[in-house]
Amino acid sequence: MKNKIELLEKNRKISLLGGGEKKLQDQHKKGKLSARERVNLLLDPETFQEWDRFATHEAHNFEMQDKKIWGDGVITGFGKIHGRPVYTFSHDFTVLGGSLGERFAQKICKIMDAALKNGSPVIGLNDSGGARIQEGVVSLGGYAEIFWRNTYLSGVVPQISIILGPCAGGAVYSPAITDFIIMVDKISHMFITGPEVIKAVTNEKVTFEDLGGSHAHSEKSGVAHFTAKTEEEAFQLCRRLLSYLPPNNLENPPSLKPTDNPERQETILNEIIPDNPNKPYDVREIIKWTVDQGEFLEVQPAYAKNIVIGFARLNGKPAGIIANNPSVLAGALDIAASLKAARFVRFCDCFNIPLITFVDVPGFLPGTEQEYGGIIKHGAKLLYAFAEATVPKITVILRKAYGGAYDVMCSKHIRADANFAWPSAEIAVMGPQAAIQIIFKKELEKAENPEKKKQELVENYIEKFASPYAAAARGYVDDIIIPSETRPTLIKVLSSLEGKREAKPPRKHGNIPL
Repeated sequence: MKNKIELLEKNRKISLLGGGEKKLQDQHKKGKLSARERVNLLLDPETFQEWDRFATHEAHNFEMQDKKIWGDGVITGFGKIHGRPVYTFSHDFTVLGGSLGERFAQKICKIMDAALKNGSPVIGLNDSGGARIQEGVVSLGGYAEIFWRNTYLSGVVPQISIILGPCAGGAVYSPAITDFIIMVDKISHMFITGPEVIKAVTNEKVTFEDLGGSHAHSEKSGVAHFTAKTEEEAFQLCRRLLSYLPPNNLENPPSLKPTDNPERQETILNEIIPDNPNKPYDVREIIKWTVDQGEFLEVQPAYAKNIVIGFARLNGKPAGIIANNPSVLAGALDIAASLKAARFVRFCDCFNIPLITFVDVPGFLPGTEQEYGGIIKHGAKLLYAFAEATVPKITVILRKAYGGAYDVMCSKHIRADANFAWPSAEIAVMGPQAAIQIIFKKELEKAENPEKKKQELVENYIEKFASPYAAAARGYVDDIIIPSETRPTLIKVLSSLEGKREAKPPRKHGNIPL
């Protein structure tokens, strides 16, 4: 037995080297960590339990029988983050470029199956050259098995992808199905077809970074949810994100012992909304002064900036925040903002995270580009997401809530549980300036002093139709509150909604307008 134990210890040491010392040095020279270093930084210390350490491929073509390395290019297993179990896999680029083959895929599928069975999150650390060409269609089958599990696990356990190298072709679809993607500046790259193929087909010249780097996907495509400067920062982001999430769809998100006064009122909120209704402000200031300790984990901060989404806590309990941002496009909803918010709303609903919506929206962004791009169906996705959600839903109308956008932004009519308005709220079919031009067109044409008459009509319109009192009279808002009362009001209402139960009609699933 002694000799066998010594052999096992020797083989364990060999397995730690992956593709070998030189390959590990090359990885470090690129400014990248090794697969094992990444796992150790992500998880709580001394909690990782590896699976399939000695797995190898069974390929024989192209001299693959001489290229068998324990682990077969991916490290899999489970550990803990914040003391809670998670399952993880980490591509090892030092082994055949981290390429995916049959055994590689089987290892990942095994831990995904275990995560589903045990109700724990899955975190993928992606650094792969793609499908293993030497294994042919078997590698494509392996990818499809992973994609199927990504879909099957969706809405059951949180899935997070951290991109730490190349992710090309079919390999991008697994991260795309997962709930959140974290990229690292200058290290991460994602694309369907690389620069060389694009040049050959379309004659476009583009660099790896411009095509699929972190900035391209965080600012232009919206594929990435977070961007980190370093790998270490990416792991900390992942850990912070998980602190707001439950392990699965049957449990509530983790609460912390409250450290902020639930009755705290910030008078600064009474001064944030400008007197001029056309003047912008940053809605993140309102979020900051409302949530616990001003801590807000913003999701996709560089994409569709006219809407803000992210996680915060109120009295120690997580909530998902959705807010129009008047500092960008006046807070109007466009295609990108609708898609960004809709997916976030659906994620929160999957995992029992209450939704808080701050509304200041002049409507949907007009123009042929938006219409031809499908703003009708894309805007409907956000409407569908809010209407479908059964978690506690609270809406606060800060200023403008015009037209169909008023309905879409979690209005009482699509079953928000509690709706509040600040005294500055304007709820109407359209803005007063545009409305009186339509309603009183002839009267304005005949007026001796059109500008004076216009101002009178605008003031009258606001008083009759656009003030929050008109909506409150019909029960469309439950109360008009002083802005400084927002935090304690939200906390009280959230507490009252903790036992919310809402049944859905029996069906296989709805048909969201994709």
